[in-house]
Amino acid sequence: MVNKNYFDISGKKAIVAGGAGDLGTVIVQALHDAGMQIVVLDRSKDLQEWVERIKKPDYPALIGIQADLKDRESLRLGFGRAVEVLAGIDLLVNCQGIQRRYPPEDFPLADWDEILETNLTSVFELCQLAGREMIRNGSGKIINIASMQSFNGGTNIPAYAASKSGVAILTKSLSNAWASKGVNVNAIAPGYFDTKMTAALKQNTVRYEQILSRIPIGRWAVPGDICGSVLFLASPAADYVSGVVLPVDGGMLGA
Repeated sequence: MVNKNYFDISGKKAIVAGGAGDLGTVIVQALHDAGMQIVVLDRSKDLQEWVERIKKPDYPALIGIQADLKDRESLRLGFGRAVEVLAGIDLLVNCQGIQRRYPPEDFPLADWDEILETNLTSVFELCQLAGREMIRNGSGKIINIASMQSFNGGTNIPAYAASKSGVAILTKSLSNAWASKGVNVNAIAPGYFDTKMTAALKQNTVRYEQILSRIPIGRWAVPGDICGSVLFLASPAADYVSGVVLPVDGGMLGA
């Protein structure tokens, strides 16, 4: 018999890092619709206005806390405030990510450092901070947003590919350490989504058609295509799922 509460996450407490981005926004909206209490950590100067636009009346709290996730002190302070405001944490979602494109032989080390700090180091530090809280409580879930570039190198994106590959193996490493302590750590690897980050690719009609031809579903993803996977991994239905890097790619990896 199916337990009707398998997908019930109402009343749970979530921190969503980088939640004001394209994918982050739909993830926050989906968790908010599901009845979670949410703090969004993001550096956006318009964060409070963004929160006011998407939060719904008579739903659990949706609060924005500004934090620059590539600044380690800002990250720690933001996380501490978020846990204090929520009075705990049940779910951490790491959505933060930036991208730069250069041929590898010309890739600036300053950009490399910024991408690795934002896309990988901040993910580890937030996982570490959340993990300590969750281990004390004996339960919790972490969802990291990886990428198709967790599985391949891409073109002219060496720092992004390295960082997202790191996110995938970090997810498995943390699961190995924490699953026995009640903490599920998983990742989602989005394929080609229609977001600001991929705008340059879509403008390159040759490259766009090359990518499209490799997607069995026959289209690029829209941001909302990620929501079902997030809701599943956040829910009791995924209590026996840990260490997974789940592709949401229209079948691309299997083609």
